[in-house]
Amino acid sequence: MQNTSSLVPFVSVLWMTAFSPAGCKANPVICRLSAEPQIPSLSMNGDFIIGGIFTIHYYMNLEQNTYTRLPGQLQCSGSMDFRELRFARALAFTIHEINNRTDLLSGVTLGYKIYDSCSAVPMAVKVAFQFANGLDPVFNDSKSCPKAPAPAAVSGVVGESSSTPSISMARIFGLFGIPQVSHYATCACLSDKRQFPTFFRTVPSDYHQAAALARMVKYFGWTWIGAVRSDSDYGNYGMAAFLKAAQEEGICVEYSEAYYRTQPRSKLKRVADVIRRSTARVIVAFLASGDITFLLEELTREPMPTLQWIGSETWITDPGFLKFNMCAGALGYGVPRSVIPGLHEFLLDLSLAQVSKSDLLTEFWERSFNCSLKGRTHASVDVRQCDGSEDINALQNPYTDTSQLRNTNMVYKATYAIAHAIHGVICNDTHCDKTIKFSPWQLYNELKKVNFTTKNGYKVNFDSNGDPAAVYELINWQFKNDGTLNMVTVGYYDSSKLRGQEFRMSSAISWVGGQTEVPASVCSESCPPGTRKAVQKGRPVCCYDCIPCAEGQISNKTDSLNCLRCPPEFWPNTKQDSCLSKPVEFLSWDDTLAIILTMFSITGAFMAVCIAAVFYSHRTSPIVRANNSELSFLLLFSLILCFLCSLTFIGPPSEWSCMLRHTAFGITFVLCISCVLGKTIVVLMAFRATLPGSNVMKWFGPLQQRLSVLAFTLIQVIICVLWLNISPPFPFRNQYKEKIILECGLGSAVGFWAVLGYIGLLALLCFILAFLARKLPDNFNEAKFITFSMLIFCAVWITFIPAYVSSPGKFTVAVEIFAILASSFGLIFCIFAPKCFIIIFRPEQNTKKHLMGKVPSKAL
Repeated sequence: MQNTSSLVPFVSVLWMTAFSPAGCKANPVICRLSAEPQIPSLSMNGDFIIGGIFTIHYYMNLEQNTYTRLPGQLQCSGSMDFRELRFARALAFTIHEINNRTDLLSGVTLGYKIYDSCSAVPMAVKVAFQFANGLDPVFNDSKSCPKAPAPAAVSGVVGESSSTPSISMARIFGLFGIPQVSHYATCACLSDKRQFPTFFRTVPSDYHQAAALARMVKYFGWTWIGAVRSDSDYGNYGMAAFLKAAQEEGICVEYSEAYYRTQPRSKLKRVADVIRRSTARVIVAFLASGDITFLLEELTREPMPTLQWIGSETWITDPGFLKFNMCAGALGYGVPRSVIPGLHEFLLDLSLAQVSKSDLLTEFWERSFNCSLKGRTHASVDVRQCDGSEDINALQNPYTDTSQLRNTNMVYKATYAIAHAIHGVICNDTHCDKTIKFSPWQLYNELKKVNFTTKNGYKVNFDSNGDPAAVYELINWQFKNDGTLNMVTVGYYDSSKLRGQEFRMSSAISWVGGQTEVPASVCSESCPPGTRKAVQKGRPVCCYDCIPCAEGQISNKTDSLNCLRCPPEFWPNTKQDSCLSKPVEFLSWDDTLAIILTMFSITGAFMAVCIAAVFYSHRTSPIVRANNSELSFLLLFSLILCFLCSLTFIGPPSEWSCMLRHTAFGITFVLCISCVLGKTIVVLMAFRATLPGSNVMKWFGPLQQRLSVLAFTLIQVIICVLWLNISPPFPFRNQYKEKIILECGLGSAVGFWAVLGYIGLLALLCFILAFLARKLPDNFNEAKFITFSMLIFCAVWITFIPAYVSSPGKFTVAVEIFAILASSFGLIFCIFAPKCFIIIFRPEQNTKKHLMGKVPSKAL
């Protein structure tokens, strides 16, 4: 059935040929129909006729063509759709209401011819040609062929209910210029004015419904859905628009199946099995009423998982489907419900005599009351005769149900639209002239301009595509107290609003299974902040794995596609969902380690001051004089500076502190080692001077000692000055993974290692000389203690190098301070502690005689 619209051009040619005259030369001209015309199901005469066509039945009897006689009359079959019958009767009611008005088409009566299309294209095409040409089987004209075409049999047409028959009719009406206003054909394809120039509708296009459905699905967080559609123009175009909108919203479709009611049951069963096996818990059904009936009945045959149904406007507002409890909680959009005053009374105003005049109403009566009217010979003998006792007021079916009146109002608006267009053509400010003959194109032009409000308060106008503004109610199927389902409005959608504001909720939703929370339907759970989505190979983008962000990266929202790297001075928190400022690390004054090192530094400096005081108070004693008091005091001064220079390494580095700490350390230590080296040389020279004929001491007297210390120190000063001028140390923020360490950059690494190398060279030289003098005869040979002190000094600084390179952060500075303090304490304990011990605790040994070796050395 879905492909029959492609036959329309061929059918239209055949139909027009049937109306063409055998020739125009002979008089009179006689044209005869090749088949009997279709009789209207409901009709009423008037000055101007409005056509109506509705899907009152869903099947058409198909007769096997023998090609030996003319095909029989087309006939509808199957069950009757009482709601569609209400649509047809609503058209009749509207025309009666218009005829009773004085402000619209005053003095003009409208009539109607209403047909049943059976939702079949052949029937719709045949009726379309009858609307264009009339019902007369013979056209007789005593003159030659008319130069201008005769006016159409109807001024305009209301209908059809389905999209596929509407497409076929719209193509034909476009050729004749007859305006068609549909109340229910929602296919977006019908908005194409190049193909369907005279098509209008009072129901919104599926383009808007598809966008609204996609927006709703996204709103509730469903990213993994199933889709099923009617295999017709309505379903295929509607689902295509929905899938496009869903893709833009990031929604994935697990399956998309199609079914049409005339297809074999094997196809229906396959679609039902796909739905049962799926993992998606939400299903979007873009199905016509006649198709979803079969699908729901098939699904009830076997157990199936609980599904959240999302319905298209065609069936979500149809009360006939409320009997399917499996669809409880269903959601979908419908045109707003309305009230049409007087319609309910009109629908119930049917007498038995009136019913018996119409085969359609007769069928309705018999099906509603399960009886047979007299004279109906085809009725079953088991069915009672209708006797007039039937009470239509007691009927409870879709025909009498006027509680919603959604699409019924669309029929009401469509009929009024055509009436206003006729009024615009034949009426002026004073009166209406019903004798005016007008072309359908004139009515079409007026119809484009209509803009009015109906008696029940609804505006009617059309855009350039012949469509109205899209306004929907969100319908939810909820259980009533008596256990039956009811349609409840829970939200609204207005396409005229700004993006993001079209959809709004107005009340709580009852979900499938009676849940109060939104059911979940996702292929993969949402990825929390701190992770990113990685699409699973060969699967839709909604199926993914959650991968933790790489080191140094974060994701601060759910379902992030990518992780973001933190700025250089920031680092992710433990959850990797935000960047925190990296802690700035340096050896601060309030740090426990810094406090301990400061205490040792001050203690060392205090010890050096105390030793200097002891030496000064005993400066005339033999032990002080024998060990070169001048160099000793200079050495103590340099040790005080060594202890204190370690304090420059504590605190945040600055430009000046970085230059001071390295140069002060280098110069004070060279001064210290120079003094020790001087004392070592003095020891060697002193014992060399005792040899007969030696005058070596005159070459290394006090002046030479001072000059040697000055020269050795000056060399280090020159190295430091060059270092500071060429590339001085500087403060910088060393960016580590999780922290920032404030350090002093060396500037020139050559300068730094030159300073350390020079200190090491002097220490090595001092160690060698002291080692050579360690066994010289004397009870208090200072060379022994210098040797040991230099051994400690060299050991400390040799181990310092790898420890300095490998220590992280502030511990690098701590290692350097420790090396300074350890080597300084080594010097002070090895060189000065024994002397102080003798001065304070062994004053009897502080004699020249003892120092000159007159007493056995073991006394020491």
